[in-house]
Amino acid sequence: MTRYIALLRAVNVGGRIVKMDELKKLFALPGIKNISTYIQSGNVLFDSEKDEAVLKKNIEAALKKALNYEVVVFLKTIPQLEDAIARCPFSEDDEVKIYVSLLSEAPAKENIKLLEALKAEGEDVIVSGSEAYIVCPAHTYGTSKLSNVSVEKKLKVQATTRNWNTMNKLVALAKK
Repeated sequence: MTRYIALLRAVNVGGRIVKMDELKKLFALPGIKNISTYIQSGNVLFDSEKDEAVLKKNIEAALKKALNYEVVVFLKTIPQLEDAIARCPFSEDDEVKIYVSLLSEAPAKENIKLLEALKAEGEDVIVSGSEAYIVCPAHTYGTSKLSNVSVEKKLKVQATTRNWNTMNKLVALAKK
């Protein structure tokens, strides 16, 4: 049995509101067990023996049917999220906040340069594999040009972004 963390793109933003108890019910598909959610940004933890690609396809289809819009699902295992955290090139302190954009695939190098060009003073972005690590001065991500929409547009991939605390909390919850 594998413990999965599903990170949903564009849930509870832009008027697409899904209550976590409803989301938990939507994940109650055959072969999915021990479902729990974490905060309102579309994070679902569960166990399954099914193939990851099959799970992703089934979950996305169930969400589209129930919500009437497409929801991109990023499925990660505990080791995959731990690896993403371990590879973070930044350290967080009181002056900066770290965000991790999970990418649908590793982007082309020329697209990474387009994203890097959006950096403002005090910001940085480093793309490593299928993650983009973003650092911003504390409390400025909401106004940064390094938003999830910009990440997708410049890198030409699908993405979902979580803050550093959420990434670490998801791993901790998944290990319980």
